[in-house]
Amino acid sequence: MRILLLGLPGAGKGTQAQFLMAKFGIPQISTGDMLRSAMRDASPLGNKAKNYMDKGALVPDELVTELVKERIKSSDCASGFIMDGFPRTLPQAESLRGAGINIDYVLEIELADDEILRRMIGRRVHLASGRSYHVEFNPPKVDGKDDITGEPLVQRPDDNKETVKKRIETYHAQTKPLVNYYLKWVDSGDPHAPQYVNIYGGGSMEHIRDKIFAALSKTHE
Repeated sequence: MRILLLGLPGAGKGTQAQFLMAKFGIPQISTGDMLRSAMRDASPLGNKAKNYMDKGALVPDELVTELVKERIKSSDCASGFIMDGFPRTLPQAESLRGAGINIDYVLEIELADDEILRRMIGRRVHLASGRSYHVEFNPPKVDGKDDITGEPLVQRPDDNKETVKKRIETYHAQTKPLVNYYLKWVDSGDPHAPQYVNIYGGGSMEHIRDKIFAALSKTHE
């Protein structure tokens, strides 16, 4: 069960990844975590990545792909993995495909831009504990105050309206084209092509989870 997650920031990918991890016993692969781990271990690939990052440069797609190849050799990936955050662009997808890293499912959680805006700009957090609220969907008992401590809630810089809009624009420009890329691959009849599953991300997280499980079960038959 090798799953590639796609969807706008705030669409609920992280929450659904947790459900998928628990159900299938597979890890979520984060390119950020992989880079930090490789650099901490001072592995050959980690040292190469560090050279780029120390200069403030982006780590090349081919190097990140090599890190993915190393990561999926780990024993916890024996039954599969969930990939979120890579690939983000068409060149990265090509790099992944060229490396022979097969994906079983491309799972897109789709939500309209205005709904993403509502979700993200309404989020408020208690920094000390990480508790999260939403002014509309999950408001605190007292406006602007943490339920437990009464301390002030804050809006993360990433959740302000202009930043969210820019993240949405970046997704549509760089990552959304991956949907067509994978759909064309499926239509080509290539036996190595992943199956594409589209799920509407509105409603409760449990409802979305059940739709994802049902879709994966149906296509896995």
